[in-house]
Amino acid sequence: MAKHDDCDMFRELNDPLRKERVARVSEKIKTLGIEYIYYQYISITGRVLGKAVPARHWEYNARKGVQTWMGGVTNVATDMNGTLFGFSANDGETVALPDPETFCRLPWDKRVARVFCTLFYGLEDARNPGGHFECDTRGNLKRFDREFRQKHGGLHLRVGMEPEMLWLKKNPDGSATPYSGITEPYAYHIGQFESARHIWTQVYEYSHAMGLDMIQGDVEDAPGLLELNFAFDDALKTCDRLTTYRQICNEVARQHGVIACFMAKPMMGVPANGCHHNCSIWTGGSAEVQQLVPGELPGMEETFTYTKGGVNEFENKEGGWLPTEIGHHALGGALKHIGALTAIGASTVNSYRRFADVGLWAPIGANWGLQNRSCTIRISAPDRFEFRAVDAMVNQHLFCSALIKALDDGIVNKLDPGAPEDRNVVEVMKAGGHVDLIPLNLNEALDALAKDDLVLAAMPGRLYELYDLVKRDDWKRFLKEVTNWDLERYMDYLP
Repeated sequence: MAKHDDCDMFRELNDPLRKERVARVSEKIKTLGIEYIYYQYISITGRVLGKAVPARHWEYNARKGVQTWMGGVTNVATDMNGTLFGFSANDGETVALPDPETFCRLPWDKRVARVFCTLFYGLEDARNPGGHFECDTRGNLKRFDREFRQKHGGLHLRVGMEPEMLWLKKNPDGSATPYSGITEPYAYHIGQFESARHIWTQVYEYSHAMGLDMIQGDVEDAPGLLELNFAFDDALKTCDRLTTYRQICNEVARQHGVIACFMAKPMMGVPANGCHHNCSIWTGGSAEVQQLVPGELPGMEETFTYTKGGVNEFENKEGGWLPTEIGHHALGGALKHIGALTAIGASTVNSYRRFADVGLWAPIGANWGLQNRSCTIRISAPDRFEFRAVDAMVNQHLFCSALIKALDDGIVNKLDPGAPEDRNVVEVMKAGGHVDLIPLNLNEALDALAKDDLVLAAMPGRLYELYDLVKRDDWKRFLKEVTNWDLERYMDYLP
């Protein structure tokens, strides 16, 4: 193996900081009484995959990783013709190398912990032995974030996310159809929030036990729609925490016999499940541990660490809502690539139902504005901007990778986003006026993505090919489906 000692995986393994962290995990395993570990990674659609391994193998797996078939990144799924997406059964394995700093105990079964992994080609791979597996969206975000910091003198993206989702009652057959939420659609109503207390308090408790600093929550104006927010942080940590949050919600739903629904638009006529990304760009700052649970931390200190302080380079310190010069350029980059970013932020056929239901808080304008919710990019406070064409089905690691590339383009090329839009885009459109719109169906969005070479740079190797395969297949399946709408609209259309 000496001939591979300069590969990406060996550089990761030989990092002195890693060796110290691996040893600390070994101590955590003993102290916390961990018996099993989930080695998990993120597929191209944002699903959590991986393997469970007895904890006694930790030090071996920390050196060698865990082997997993390449096709896991496409969910081991097939297209509408029954063909595996992008891989054959004879394709090789990747190495899932655990990131020890993400080790954390599961609060619902204290014998079990989880750790996020970065994927590498196997050392026996003929093309790129031990190299980064480019279809690993989380691994890509780690690298792109590091490169952005190095290129711009420590400038980095911090993100806060608004994870909306529905909590639905099951029917006797276990389904959620017709939809019935655990709350009524009365936004911010404390009485309704109280009726869901058995759900949200358990989500809060589990979240604190896994490093999510929960800061606020409310019930919103769709049946069963809760938004529970956690503190913002560096892009990778926030993305990992959103994955953790989804896993927590899924577990709480199992325990209470309800459905945790992340579909973007399960029902028309009421607001959808968005996942707005609130973004700011910073220099400096330092890591601080948030002691969210008493006593021994149930995981690595890094899991409970948030970046605090530094300088928010987006915020205009002279007052007002218009950002700094570098903030303007960052907006210019995001606006230039807004169509391709929408293809990643709104990643399903169903995502575009959210935009079609105009007037219900979802954006349609390919523009930016100050406190203008009809714009896709909204200055939601003087110190950040909110990208709104993102919903609860997003692969947030992939989206933030693409956003970093767009911000880099704006900053390097000093792109001008133009003046903020102060009109209500929905009203202008309804009145027949001209306004630039984001893609309004998945096919249009994928076409915009295909034409955007810079955003495609956030999808290296075969990643873009696989993403396009999976999403075009969704579109074709949709076109071939006869829905209830078809039957109700056309069954008695003629004569």
